Amino acid sequence: MEKFKTLLRVRHYEMDALGHVNNAVYQNYLEQAAIEHSEHLGLTLDVYRELAGVFVMRRVEIEYLRPAVAGDTLEITTWLQEMRGSRAIRRYEIRKQNQDELLVTAEALWVWVEAKTMRPRPIPTGLLVENYTE
Repeated sequence: MEKFKTLLRVRHYEMDALGHVNNAVYQNYLEQAAIEHSEHLGLTLDVYRELAGVFVMRRVEIEYLRPAVAGDTLEITTWLQEMRGSRAIRRYEIRKQNQDELLVTAEALWVWVEAKTMRPRPIPTGLLVENYTE
């Protein structure tokens, strides 16, 4: 799967007592990038409603390498590494815009669940990563 990139501007209220982005905020950035990537592929909320399911984040591992501060524009790169059964593994890299140094790397396990029961179900065939090469 091709990598998807999006930009997010760091807001002042996302800072911690040390003056940089609070570690917990990065999970929000990861979720936003995943949503934008899905929408880019045509997988909107309406499509998920039709399929009566949704992806939920079950586990995330984040490695914090360098800080970001209010006013920085961050480039979040994400891609689907693997989709099998009910699980999708998504990778992430976060950098300051137009810079090469990594600020954050992450890996998240997303699980497809039935919306009504919130129980894991196999990912519908139409959503499998091989159907969405850009």
